[in-house]
Amino acid sequence: MSASDNNLNNSVHMNNTTLNGDTPVSHPSNYVGFDTITTQIESRLVKRGFTFNIMMVGYSGLGKSTLINTLFSSHMVDSNGRDTIDEPVDRTTEIKVTSHSLIENNVKLNLNLIDTPGFGDQLNNDKSWEPILKYIKDQQNQFLRRELNASREKFIKDTRVHCVLYFIQPNGYGLKALDIQVLKRLTEVCNVIPIIAKADTLTLDERTKFKKILQDQFKYYNLKMYPYENSYDDELTEDEVQFNNDIRSLLPFAVIGSENIITTDEGETIRGRRTKWGLINVEDVTQCEFVYLRDFLTRTHLFDLIETTSLVHYETFRTRQLTFLRENASARNSQMPQATQQ
Repeated sequence: MSASDNNLNNSVHMNNTTLNGDTPVSHPSNYVGFDTITTQIESRLVKRGFTFNIMMVGYSGLGKSTLINTLFSSHMVDSNGRDTIDEPVDRTTEIKVTSHSLIENNVKLNLNLIDTPGFGDQLNNDKSWEPILKYIKDQQNQFLRRELNASREKFIKDTRVHCVLYFIQPNGYGLKALDIQVLKRLTEVCNVIPIIAKADTLTLDERTKFKKILQDQFKYYNLKMYPYENSYDDELTEDEVQFNNDIRSLLPFAVIGSENIITTDEGETIRGRRTKWGLINVEDVTQCEFVYLRDFLTRTHLFDLIETTSLVHYETFRTRQLTFLRENASARNSQMPQATQQ
């Protein structure tokens, strides 16, 4: 080998290792620049913005609208419940969608808030969950049809439900029969995050006992709440796996919502409300778990909620639908009369 060949070999020398004992991984001796692809992706995604679709499910009077407004520090939805007890009860569960665009540090979030007024308000709530499930499946079906269109859009509008916040009454004894039936169905088709609403109606001891009852019921009825135990654990670091385990141990989040900004006697500005028992600070983790929910929902798992919807729930729906269509086509072909040869 000539000296020039040796010099060339040295100039492009790379430290070769293997990935999973199979694919070789090389480390360039000089800076190439492809590590900026993450910055390129970030720049393009920031320009395009992100879409996040949240559905709120729970009985009337549990503060669903207030909590959403508290989560995003903006008044975005008005209560769809009854203002007085004299107002008639909705006959069926409705679906109401409110859309907003939020910008934070140049990041645009297209937020679609899906409320379900009328849920659980009837004397007979049998199948009151059907409009909710129909809406979730309709959005998946619309996305599939757009995806299969021969002249499909460059960027398909995503209306799939990324997250369901399920509000549980702070009754102290556990899930109602309707809760169990609805959660069984919802957890099969979307990401469900359970919440104990109006947690200030419980003492800390009552809250701890109530959470334990609910966690036991989740396990007994095999209700798989988000984040899941076995979805991406093989791709996560040990710290990320532990973080998800810690989150699961907190479920359901015991929360209090308030849009009011209050100045304390010490001059501190807080988000909360005054009661005859004292001052409630919704961002004080010793009083409620609102901060844990907000950070989990927006600061650590927002993208994972979107991705899990696509890779787990939508993929399951897509596979089922395409398999059904293929089997139907095969059945029709087998029933067609065969042409006889002369």
